[in-house]
Amino acid sequence: MREIHIAIAQFHPRLGELQANLDRMGDIIAHICAAQKVDLIVFPELATTGYECGVKFAEFAEQVPGFTVETLGAHAEKHATHLAFGMAAKHKVESVVYDAAILLGADGALIGQYHKVHLKPEERPIFRGGFRFPVFPTTFGAVGLLLGWDLAFPEAARSLALDGAELIVAPANWETQAIEEWRTYLHARAFENSIFVAGANRVGDEYTYSFGGESAIIGPRGETYASVGRDEHDRPKEAYALAKIDLDQVKQAREELQTMQSRQPATYRNIVRNY
Repeated sequence: MREIHIAIAQFHPRLGELQANLDRMGDIIAHICAAQKVDLIVFPELATTGYECGVKFAEFAEQVPGFTVETLGAHAEKHATHLAFGMAAKHKVESVVYDAAILLGADGALIGQYHKVHLKPEERPIFRGGFRFPVFPTTFGAVGLLLGWDLAFPEAARSLALDGAELIVAPANWETQAIEEWRTYLHARAFENSIFVAGANRVGDEYTYSFGGESAIIGPRGETYASVGRDEHDRPKEAYALAKIDLDQVKQAREELQTMQSRQPATYRNIVRNY
């Protein structure tokens, strides 16, 4: 068995308050790791800035590695846990900004970054889209990263699965009014690829958006391993959920279900055609 413990941290990033959000993430990491050993903690998309920053994303975006990666890397090393989180990233060209997901190792070092491929219409004037779905080796298994709306596209998760991912980590900013889509996609992407999916969705309100939480860890047969519930008033809340998973179940489920082995790629030519 390859058992690991994963935590999904659901919180409300403060809009445009980088240091406050980093401090809050550090507190959450310390709180989770104080209870037990955790192999991976997943935070939401754009966790360090909030979502509706508009043109200010050009100011908030950082090179990777940089201040944010070094700050959170220190927390990862201190508590010997991997971290996955969303942030605005840039290369040396200041005007090129990406909606990025970052994966850090338990030694605090950068394992890799992913740039969101499927940008919503309102995101396209701000961010440049990514163009590939990398799979990152870790000490516990192969991890793929997706961000938010990427989950709506089955090709994205399937690409990661075909390239060997055993766990898909999905930081998100999914709105309250579309939260049923979020739940459905988490289960569908896990079940159809016989893979684990850990989705961390944020909560809280900004200028025009309300975010719905419902973070969850789903197994390769579509089963829920852990989820963040709602408060006593049936509202999304700041909280985390923890699950122990066995990555060897990915291979076991694929052998039993035979879904991946029964694919017929020669018949799928229309998938790569534009609409």
